[in-house]
Amino acid sequence: MGKPDKDALVGVGLLLLAFSILPILDGIAKIMGERFHPMHITWGRYVFNMLVLLPIVAPRFGWRMFAPPRLGLQVIRGACLLAATMLFFTALMYLTMAETLALAFVYPLIVTIAAPWVLGERLSAAKLVAAVVGLCGAILIIRPGAAVFQPASLLAFSTAFVFSVYIMLTRKLAGLAPHLQSLFFTAFVGTVVMTPIAPFVWNHLSWLDWLGFAAIGTIAATGHLIILRAYERAPASVLAPLGYFEIVSTVALGWLLFDDLPDAWTWAGIVVIVASGIFVTVWTSQREKAAEAPPPVTRTDGQAAAG
Repeated sequence: MGKPDKDALVGVGLLLLAFSILPILDGIAKIMGERFHPMHITWGRYVFNMLVLLPIVAPRFGWRMFAPPRLGLQVIRGACLLAATMLFFTALMYLTMAETLALAFVYPLIVTIAAPWVLGERLSAAKLVAAVVGLCGAILIIRPGAAVFQPASLLAFSTAFVFSVYIMLTRKLAGLAPHLQSLFFTAFVGTVVMTPIAPFVWNHLSWLDWLGFAAIGTIAATGHLIILRAYERAPASVLAPLGYFEIVSTVALGWLLFDDLPDAWTWAGIVVIVASGIFVTVWTSQREKAAEAPPPVTRTDGQAAAG
């Protein structure tokens, strides 16, 4: 067995670092939600995100940072991420961090089901079953009709649907614009949309509040920049299943900050969603690698030989 690729190990480390940092953003947003409207928090997230990215992106792209290829689709993509952010922050006001993120993490399963019609990708029976099972995991968390049912669960679940559209648009735009340019443009779209809205939900900001908004935007920018670096060092097939580590770090942070731990039904739902998502991710990755592999050299006697 060969030694692990050093670049791949660095990529894995970077990704785990990013998914350890990003839940801090959610924790700050939940704390600030006690005093500020979710739209106000969303404004702060995007404005400071854009300001952090601006000195990084401007020297590389100049004015092109405001006009990426397929501008119309880029705007819709940015609007989808903005809508998902607002839904997520609103759900955070009422649910635990773990519940909110777990329901949002249904998005890969929704993409799996929708991809054949939207992206022309093949949907195998195994992937369909895994996706349906994962959605059942979401039902375990939401528990409609039960005494513990929280209407805000539907907001977190809606986040997954909106974010799945964002992911599918990202796939459609893949290769047309550098990732850094697209990352900045989504922050720019959010800033442009939210700035005229912010005065209607504005609350007085102390210097500590400004610091909180700056922290949210900075963590968002830093976390996603680290993710980009991770995917430059390691293949997606290695990194994609590790995205669910964010749920682990979110549960830990929710416990530390708010003394929130999922109950048994929520744990069961989280396990089902994570297991289904990892299965779909690994299955898809293996199929893509098999499709990219060169055909074996065939001998005259019909036995395959190594090329």
